[in-house]
Amino acid sequence: MRSKHIKGKDATDDFEDVGHSSTAKAMMDEFYVGDIDTATIPSKVEYKPPNQAHYNQDKTPEFIIKILQFLVPLVILGAAVGIRFYTKAQ
Repeated sequence: MRSKHIKGKDATDDFEDVGHSSTAKAMMDEFYVGDIDTATIPSKVEYKPPNQAHYNQDKTPEFIIKILQFLVPLVILGAAVGIRFYTKAQ
């Protein structure tokens, strides 16, 4: 049986120690596609932080929307109470 390589190291002993069945070993032979050419693997991968949305310091549009979400229902409720009171008084 050929040796299994993990990151350029022989992993045959680790593979055998796990106790894989003969069926698992046959499957490995069936699905084996080849060895990794370690010369094509980059030695160090450079970290790139993800792009983040621009931070809006003044938050004016968000503040106005939150105020309107609070005030519009109050205005509607006040108008409904006012109309009810006005029509009931007559």
